[in-house]
Amino acid sequence: MDVMTTADEHPVKSGGELSRLDAAAALATGDPAAAFDLLPWLGTSIDADAAARRFDAWGLSTVIDENTGTSVVAASVFRALHERAGIDARFPVGNAGLLHVYGYLLSTTPTPYGLKRERWLDGDLARAYGLAADAFLPWAVPTGETLLARVAAAAAALVERTPVRRQRVHDTEAVIAIGRAAASGPSALAYALINGGIQRLITTFPVASPAAVLDEVDAAAPRLRWNAVA
Repeated sequence: MDVMTTADEHPVKSGGELSRLDAAAALATGDPAAAFDLLPWLGTSIDADAAARRFDAWGLSTVIDENTGTSVVAASVFRALHERAGIDARFPVGNAGLLHVYGYLLSTTPTPYGLKRERWLDGDLARAYGLAADAFLPWAVPTGETLLARVAAAAAALVERTPVRRQRVHDTEAVIAIGRAAASGPSALAYALINGGIQRLITTFPVASPAAVLDEVDAAAPRLRWNAVA
């Protein structure tokens, strides 16, 4: 089996599953059904999350990336994901968990920080949360939990434990949490919105310099960030 070696030399298993993900992502824009066929765990995971109402814990997000101004999830993929999850949505705004977790896996659009799916594959974010490097591999279900369930558990705990900024944006409170359980490497950032007393997750990703992120936040007027939609 092939491995991807990350900065601290801990290998993250890949091999055939990664090749299938690459092939599915290449097919997804033109034929989302074929992408689902290549990745049996994807549809099964979305079905399980929908049945357990896990998408309810997530807010809304646009797939128009704030850094590039382009869509990082194709409209055809957006529609296929929401139809599978049984969620009504109109492109480009949809369920943040569905898009950031599963949609990003099928994204081939480059951003200044690389492909969006790398956060689930390279092990950096998982280790920042104090988890095994392969804890967020989407096809690996060591505890029987879907990727969405694993990500939500980690992100919600971080928001509860270490919120570092709270901002009021009209009727919404935005919460930024940052933490690092690993001895070295990037930190984990989790972002959530609270509206009407209900907190919903938006996203989580690794950050190399928490200080730089917070300096940027503090220098600007409060606004929704990281593709969130109230």
